[in-house]
This record gives sequence, C-alpha cells and structure tokens, in this order.
Amino acid sequence: MVNSTDGSTRLGPDDLAQRLRAEIERMRDEATRQSQLAHRRAEFWAKTDIVLGFPAALLAGTAGAAGLASADVRVPAALAALASAGFAAGAGFLHSDTRRRANKRARHAWASVEAKAMVALAHEHVSYENLDDLLECRQAALAAYDGEDPQPGPS
Repeated sequence: MVNSTDGSTRLGPDDLAQRLRAEIERMRDEATRQSQLAHRRAEFWAKTDIVLGFPAALLAGTAGAAGLASADVRVPAALAALASAGFAAGAGFLHSDTRRRANKRARHAWASVEAKAMVALAHEHVSYENLDDLLECRQAALAAYDGEDPQPGPS
C-alpha cells in the first residue's frame, strides 16, 4: 500500500495484482463448486425422468393389454391406467428432462469459467481484462440455467 501526501492510502501495483489474482482464484473455486453441483443436479433429474417415465410407459402398456384381454381384468387395468397417468402427469409437471438439459448446459458453462480462470492464473501478470472476461463468462454460466437449447440450422 502506498500512503499519499493527503494521508489517504492507495493500493500499490503489487497489491492490486495480488487482489486481482485472489479474485480470479475465488472465481475459479466458485466455478469448480458450481460445475460439480450442476453435474449432480443433471444426474438427479436424469434419474427422476427415468423413475417417472419408465413406470408410466410400462403401466400404460400393461393396462392396455389387460383391458383388451378379458372383461374380468378391466378394473385392475383401469387402476393401472390411472397410475400410469399419474406418473406421466408427475413427469410432465416436473419437467425433469428440461431441467437435466439446463444443468448440463450450466455444467459446461461453469467448466468454461474454471478453465479461463486457470489460464489467467497461469500468466505471470493478471489484469482487469482477465477479470472482465471471467465476469462475462460467469454471467453466461448463470444464464445457462434459464437458456434454451440451441436450435439446429442457421442462426
């Protein structure tokens, strides 16, 4: 730190570089944590999609086959069809597949933030431009949870 003639304290070049480096390290650590969290969430929503979707499909097929087989099993077939509809409604309500894709996008975006931070830290001197780049990447990672999947074709 440098003391000026008016008694105020300013940061010296070494202090400034040290603070920039510390902020980039903090962002790298945040990106690592967020990437791992997004990965776990993507796995959770993939499992949820399977847990709700597979029984819905299985029960629907069983109910249809049983209902057409004989008149004696129409009540159990109707109950199986109702259970299938419940699973399908739950899957539709939770949008687990959409949430899985959003967390996968976020995981990749956070990994990009982490990689850029590691590259910036590998340089001997860090600058405000490094931090600005990282902050833009971080904003993109935060927006990845809400973003849409890119559509194929020309943009």
